Amino acid sequence: MSAMPTALDLEPTQPAPAADELETLQRIRAKLIRPLPDDRLLGWLLPLAVMVLGGVARFWRISRPGGHLLSAATGKQSIVFDETYYAHDSWSLLHHGVETNNLMNGSGFVVHPPLGKWMMAIGEAIFDHGKTVVINNGTATSHQLTVYPANPLSFRVMGAVVGTLAILMVGRLARRMFRSTGLGVIAAALLALDGLEFVQSRTAMLDIYLLFWVLAALCCLVIDRDDGRRRLAERLARPLAPNEWGPALGVRPWRWATGICLGAACATKWNGAYYIPAFLLLALAWDIGARRTAGSRSGLVHGTYRAAGPALAAFLVVPAGVYLASWTGWFLSNGHYAYDHDKFVHGQGWFRHDWAVLRGWWSYQHDIWHYDTTLHAAHPYLSRPWGWLLLERPVAYYYQTPTGCGATACSQEILGIGNPALWWASIPALVGSVWLWISRRDWRASAVVVGFAFGWLPWVIQEMQLVHTTPACTPAGDCHRTMFLFYMVPNLPFMVLAVTMAIGLAVGTRAHSDLRRAVGTTAVSVYLTAVVILFGFFYPVLAAKNITQAQWDQRIWFRHSCNQQTPHPNQHHENAPCWI
Repeated sequence: MSAMPTALDLEPTQPAPAADELETLQRIRAKLIRPLPDDRLLGWLLPLAVMVLGGVARFWRISRPGGHLLSAATGKQSIVFDETYYAHDSWSLLHHGVETNNLMNGSGFVVHPPLGKWMMAIGEAIFDHGKTVVINNGTATSHQLTVYPANPLSFRVMGAVVGTLAILMVGRLARRMFRSTGLGVIAAALLALDGLEFVQSRTAMLDIYLLFWVLAALCCLVIDRDDGRRRLAERLARPLAPNEWGPALGVRPWRWATGICLGAACATKWNGAYYIPAFLLLALAWDIGARRTAGSRSGLVHGTYRAAGPALAAFLVVPAGVYLASWTGWFLSNGHYAYDHDKFVHGQGWFRHDWAVLRGWWSYQHDIWHYDTTLHAAHPYLSRPWGWLLLERPVAYYYQTPTGCGATACSQEILGIGNPALWWASIPALVGSVWLWISRRDWRASAVVVGFAFGWLPWVIQEMQLVHTTPACTPAGDCHRTMFLFYMVPNLPFMVLAVTMAIGLAVGTRAHSDLRRAVGTTAVSVYLTAVVILFGFFYPVLAAKNITQAQWDQRIWFRHSCNQQTPHPNQHHENAPCWI
């Protein structure tokens, strides 16, 4: 950090501030810049240690279910849940630059942008070396042959990489937000011990990549806040007048990095766009708050006007550019492999040809939008967004009834379920964050509440709109938007931060009495022990361990019958878990 300017450092044309003004200026600078903990080495080593432990758990047996190579005989059991789409699509991107049909000999329609699948393809390029297998994913009456990379490790490894990195990122983020290395370690441990993040890290699906980019954007945004306040403190020559905005802060690289990460989130799944207005509002509010700390009393409208220009460029233009760039493979392809590429191409000149290709891309986006907004197909693991924090309906990604567990009935499952100690505790923690934001104007609480709200409420709104606008909707009818619990994965960092903030409040500060801190520390220790125990308890059904039917039954809480619902193609057991 560069040294603060003093009265002797001011430009010769500027009058030196009076003694009382200089004292006020120093107080302002102290409020603008809160130093990070001085244990810099431990601030890296401890979260790194948690990341390594979490990474070992995520990489251990990551190729199972499945062997080193898939085969037509065992392939269906090796593909877990929606891996049936993404393992093929990422392999197709690697070889053709676009998502093709199942046999990779023509175009295919997909409903998610390509960036997450490109990241998945990195592992396939490293570990598969061109090996493929064709698997029959159909039934006895309907055959659907699909080309997959031959090694399950190849399409799962990058998810484990980014899921492991997220542990370090959330630990470092919490340390910066709460100015505490201990709370940073706790935040890293909470994410490392969450069951849903664990399962998604080991499964070739897009949600873990979305979490990674949303979390990266949040990290950059918080660093930009600190950097902006430092720049303002260094450039202040005197306290700002009430109607004064203050000095320009120059180029803010962390803000542009935030925009790039938000664009990458949108280029992974469209719901990454939910976080753009959230982070834009936070950036504007934090900028206005910093100026007010410096003495300005500019109104909300004037402050927004002064701060909005650069912010809009970083949070709208940059993400749009990143999203468009993620489709480069589609633009460079042709109508044979790229869906809608030549929809409007009819032998035009080069300019009109390129314009026609752009129209085809826009038509493709419209087709995706139509699919997303009309998706309300029945599914045995469909759930409602207002029940997600309660873990209302976990998703069975994989279920088999093998032998060899030492009992007559065995179970082997991958269940996408969060750690109840984290998810259920996040409900009062989020409510408490709202209170902290309103009563104390705590900027950390605003980051948690706004980020979570914009990531979750759009799903609630979509569900309510579909229910109220579908004429045939009856209490017994199925007219709900098809949603799953794992849609909450990108919101996990905000839940972890909310619980971490609550833990910090429970432990207290040095200003509290020894008894108060002892009671708080004991309560937190009991809670963290419960987090560890519950992760260990559910681990067998998170990692497809072969356990007895009785052990499996112990881990399936709040069960109800699924007999009236159509089973998922990977579901082979009539007692497969359906919670609540």
